[in-house]
Amino acid sequence: MYNNILDVKGLKVGQVQDEDGLTGCTVVICEEGAVCGVDVRGSAPGTRETDLLDPINMIQKVHAVVLSGGSAFGLESTCGVSQYLEEKNIGFDVSVAKVPIVVGAVLFDLAVGNPKCRPNKKMGYKACEVASDTVLKQGNFGAGCGATVGKIKGPEYAMKGGIGSYSIKLENGLVVSALIAVNAFGDVYEDGNVIAGVLDDTKTRVLNSYELMKQGINKGGFSIDNTTIGIVATNAKLDKAGCKKISQMAHDGYAKAIFPIHTPHDGDTIFTMATGEIETDITLLGSIAAEVVEKSIINAIKNASDVKNILSYKNIPILQV
Repeated sequence: MYNNILDVKGLKVGQVQDEDGLTGCTVVICEEGAVCGVDVRGSAPGTRETDLLDPINMIQKVHAVVLSGGSAFGLESTCGVSQYLEEKNIGFDVSVAKVPIVVGAVLFDLAVGNPKCRPNKKMGYKACEVASDTVLKQGNFGAGCGATVGKIKGPEYAMKGGIGSYSIKLENGLVVSALIAVNAFGDVYEDGNVIAGVLDDTKTRVLNSYELMKQGINKGGFSIDNTTIGIVATNAKLDKAGCKKISQMAHDGYAKAIFPIHTPHDGDTIFTMATGEIETDITLLGSIAAEVVEKSIINAIKNASDVKNILSYKNIPILQV
């Protein structure tokens, strides 16, 4: 096992980032198609084709899910993914063409690097070209490149977020994985302790955003859009309604690892992709999904601290491990 989302057979992940502009995109490709659902809990989402995922609508499978930086501008990267898949003859057959079904969500990272540098069609296409079913980099890669957490005092007191993944496999062959780009307004917790978030005035100690809120401290955090976006992937047999339910339950993983969460200035979104191999119980699957999401978030923070060269000149503090 890779202990990440690549444990689900049939998936490939590609990531491209601009290390100067501090933004990037991540694509998860399923060439054979995966049943997909979504649940959006944050109030400031930027998404593509989420209406298509409603269980009452016709299309059952997607061919790619894109996570991107760049705020709404970053949705352009999904067009590059569509172009790549069409060139590979991958998509929903409408007789005159195969239409790739590509869904996605974006996070806000414009205030971190160069606000004029955004994931575009070229970057989305490149992410497909480098997609792998054996290698997944975590931390400051893809959609996690410009991700930060703990923004109640403004971006200058935030810490580095990133992209992380985690996977669980049961004896019956069921695999449940997650891939999460962590760019939260709130702090990140492990075992009840804050491991990354808002810093004190000296930028040497991590504070608690919730306690600061109760004290009335707010120097701009509420005016900065954020968003944690991610994917749960499984080899379970699910319909779109089941995928949506798993996405709903998986948001508990957000709540276990991030607080405050699902705020008016977060666009928190989770997609669920199911490749249809193993019969399973929804309650079990959703509970595992919450766990892999929580651990993916923690991995995102810890892996972001492993890559110092990208951020050393950007003055974005990282978790010291």
